[in-house]
Amino acid sequence: MILDKVNMPDDLKKLTTNELNTLADEIRSLIIKKVNTTGGHLGPNLGIVETTIAIHYVFDCPKDKVVFDVSHQCYPHKILTGRKEGFTNPEKYNVFTGYTAPEESACDLFKVGHTSTSASLATGVAKARDLTGGKENVIALIGDGSLSGGEAYEGLNNAAVLNSNIIIVVNDNDMSIAENAGGLYQNLKLLRDTKGKAELNFFKSLGFEYYYEDNGNDVQSMIEAFKKVKDTNKPTVLHVKTLKGCGLKAAETDKETHHYILAGTLDNTGGGSAAASVESYNSITTDFILDKASKDGSVVAITPATPGAYGFTKDFRKKLGHQYTDVGIAEEHAIAYASALAKSGARPILSVLSSFIQRTYDQLSQDLCLNTSPITLLIHWGAISGADSTHLGSFDIPLISNIPNMVYLAPTNKEEYIAMLEWSMGQNEHPVGIRVPFGAVKSQGVSDFTDYSKINRYKLTQTGEKIAIIGAGNFYHLGMRTAEEIERKLGFKPTVINPLFLTGVDCDMLNSLKNSHNVVITLEDGCLAGGFGEKISRFYGNSDMKVLNFGGKKEFTDRVPVQELYQRYHLTPELIIEDVLKLIPANV
Repeated sequence: MILDKVNMPDDLKKLTTNELNTLADEIRSLIIKKVNTTGGHLGPNLGIVETTIAIHYVFDCPKDKVVFDVSHQCYPHKILTGRKEGFTNPEKYNVFTGYTAPEESACDLFKVGHTSTSASLATGVAKARDLTGGKENVIALIGDGSLSGGEAYEGLNNAAVLNSNIIIVVNDNDMSIAENAGGLYQNLKLLRDTKGKAELNFFKSLGFEYYYEDNGNDVQSMIEAFKKVKDTNKPTVLHVKTLKGCGLKAAETDKETHHYILAGTLDNTGGGSAAASVESYNSITTDFILDKASKDGSVVAITPATPGAYGFTKDFRKKLGHQYTDVGIAEEHAIAYASALAKSGARPILSVLSSFIQRTYDQLSQDLCLNTSPITLLIHWGAISGADSTHLGSFDIPLISNIPNMVYLAPTNKEEYIAMLEWSMGQNEHPVGIRVPFGAVKSQGVSDFTDYSKINRYKLTQTGEKIAIIGAGNFYHLGMRTAEEIERKLGFKPTVINPLFLTGVDCDMLNSLKNSHNVVITLEDGCLAGGFGEKISRFYGNSDMKVLNFGGKKEFTDRVPVQELYQRYHLTPELIIEDVLKLIPANV
């Protein structure tokens, strides 16, 4: 293998053009094999192979600084910067994260997994270089839909006036995760169609020097393109046309499906009868939206460029037609857009992943809650998980539940979820967030008739004594298992409460516990600091009630197995009971 000769970027400079082409094929094969084994980002990495080889052939990393945007485009970069064993050796497939990580290599400046950041980060790197007298090149790689994010515009706006070396590489594969959304991409198409010669040019309008390269999947063309811009003394954009999924027919043909794949996806070539579809919270959501939209023309479903994550398939989007909006990778705009829709008589349903709602705090506070716009905000994948540190879903409860006027609901089963959706879509008083249950569908078998207009009224599901367990959302079921274990081991039945609301406390119910209970246990599937349980602790702060909060620590975990985290955080019935007995052995 040619890759045997390449351990660090400098080794590329010793290779011939033919060897570089062979290297590209080898890298592509490694990515396909590894990602199909472990799961991961496939299409973006296959499309950026030649561009990455050319970057490291022309520039001198780590002296020259390369900043990746949506670093799910960084697999080829990792292979070329001392981490190829993570792709060649199956035993080390999971050693390296799927994103850039400074602790792994001096060639990675930042730990980045969210989008639209590279222009801002690179502008800061370039400004620091200018202030300290450096001369190195600073390169920002952006693409795969990232230009639709607000921070990308802000970064470009400031990069354009640096008056020094900064090179913005726009990887234009005509895709985001799904199709690109927004007017900017019309200009990118015009520039592709005219080979960069169109008079109307977004980048030139900002003041960038502009170059276009039509052969982004050709190593030699990219080497020549980068030689043109290396050591520039002015802000420069190199606009590169690439093919997402390049080198794998299935990924080239169906770019959306192959953006990110699960392990074994490419081995499932079909044949035989299709498996029966399994009901999921995604299917419950899409069925609900389609039904509402068919009956009410003001209903509109919104996504910030992640439709597949919650089942917004191509067929679903087609059925909704103009009642569907993909705003691009622009969660901040999505919140403000939904707020204005609701204020103007429409019925918006906005779906966002927990990890990405973090970008919207000011819009949630100012554009939405200050204006009490009655949107339905669905938060998906909110849970303690074994995800990368860049994609954790454990911080949405502290973020959302402490904003005035917001009602944040945590259903525990299918029927509660549907009832909450119905209530949210029918009321006009509150912005409503719903933390979509994470995992397999749980059903109580009967419809839920709770009146959710009675804000902060908890549901008493088991009457007991001495210990009360308040299990929120996903962790209500952990609460029930804990209650069963307490009854079995300690000989009495504890009280169990489903709080339903994450944004407030049920003062009447909590006060009623004081007469016959010594301990209140709270369980939440997320970060404890600033979370739901602390509201309960604060309520009982001036009383004799002992409160134990169980949830996640305030930390960035990185691919730690979820069962290991449950042990670390004492999120098992046995460990919870141990903690209770340590606290008040004499009272139980």
